[in-house]
Amino acid sequence: MKIVVLDGYTLNPGDLSWEGFKKLGELTVYERTPPDKIIERIGDASVVMTNKTTISKETMDACPGIKYIGVLATGYNIVDTAAAKEKGIPVTNIPSYGTAAVAQFAIGLLLEICHHIGDHSRAVFSGRWVSSADYCFWDYPLIELAGKTMGFIGFGRIGKATGKIAAALGLKILAHDEFEDDEGRQIGAYVSLEELLSQSDIISLHCPLTPSSQGLINKANIAKMKDGVILINTSRGPLVVERDLCDALNSGKIMAAGVDVVSIEPMKSDNPLLKAKNCIITPHIAWAPKESRLRLMGIAVKNLNSFLDGTPENVVN
Repeated sequence: MKIVVLDGYTLNPGDLSWEGFKKLGELTVYERTPPDKIIERIGDASVVMTNKTTISKETMDACPGIKYIGVLATGYNIVDTAAAKEKGIPVTNIPSYGTAAVAQFAIGLLLEICHHIGDHSRAVFSGRWVSSADYCFWDYPLIELAGKTMGFIGFGRIGKATGKIAAALGLKILAHDEFEDDEGRQIGAYVSLEELLSQSDIISLHCPLTPSSQGLINKANIAKMKDGVILINTSRGPLVVERDLCDALNSGKIMAAGVDVVSIEPMKSDNPLLKAKNCIITPHIAWAPKESRLRLMGIAVKNLNSFLDGTPENVVN
């Protein structure tokens, strides 16, 4: 059985092992695959693993040997799942591997906004504390979180994990989610989207990207928010209309934003957020601690093993 990994570098830049897949078949790993090489590199492989490389109906038509497509991530919009289903090709994804990592990162973005730890450390190393007339200085407003309200749009596994940390910091938790449950009620209160937007001092996005959620953070909804709100996005870039967020940051309506995702990745040089005030942008790394990637690798191997055993798991189509 031939197994091809089309874009293995982000999962494993060299600190993990592909041994689990090697035990299951003849493995070929490409660090990255450009669009014009996808069909050629799949060839007659029966198992295709992809992270962000698109697998279209045309690719499946051109590679009739494909029997299984494994997505090395949670999101699977890069695969034409309907076409795969028509052809009897199961598509699997990797749920739950990065819950702790993403929750930790979301709170990390929030704490950086509150304290600007990196900026102040750089100021010290540049000599400003050594030459200071006072025993301390700060260049930004410092924010205490205890007693403030944090609203979560999307309260699934990652939202709840983040909410638990936020509650431990003394924040009041509000949540808006299509599916409410008792676990969520133990962390905070479920409210309407309108109530969350109007009452939250901090808003954190943890919802999937769907036709109804795309562009959710837009001019109209920003107008419903408190003046000086903080926005965190570790979910999906297209949830946000970036021009509207940029305008809100530059006007001060939104005091600060911390985003790990943008609408087009890698980020384009004309993205308006690059010219926004008080915006922290990181390159989609919330998921990427080694511990998290090791879990991802293990689940991916288990998914393929289960398929080969006739009991496929985590099938999304």
